[in-house]
Amino acid sequence: MNSSEESTIIDRLQSLYIQLNAKFGSCTGISPSRFRLLQTLHDVDEINQTSLQKELKIDGAAITRHLKQMEADRIIVRRKCPKDNRVTLVKLTDDGRQKIITYREEKIRFLTQMLDGFSPEEQTLLSSMIERMQGNIKNIIGEMEDATNNNSKQF
Repeated sequence: MNSSEESTIIDRLQSLYIQLNAKFGSCTGISPSRFRLLQTLHDVDEINQTSLQKELKIDGAAITRHLKQMEADRIIVRRKCPKDNRVTLVKLTDDGRQKIITYREEKIRFLTQMLDGFSPEEQTLLSSMIERMQGNIKNIIGEMEDATNNNSKQF
């Protein structure tokens, strides 16, 4: 594969990411990042805000913004941990639990439309290829971290 084809692939992936975020939000009524956050909260009864942030791999300011807005919308509630006042616990409200069910249904509709015309075999192959790319990217990041660590040890 030449560099022009590789460049086209990355350009298409970036374009797909932008389109996916925009269309997902307009079709489901919620951004992909908020969907992931709500889905995570749905799977637990209550979670420490810092643990939630780490699980979702987003920065502290972003998680606070999301939670503040969702709290204002009465989708989640936050409270201080009785045993440690420095810890904030987060959980879905009943309304939030109902909303994530609706959002999940919208996500299925969105995915069905997005993958229209793809055979089950093609969908499996696509999923496998994306998973391989994710693994390759993790390896690149690991190599970069190793190189950074080795360089810092030299000083």
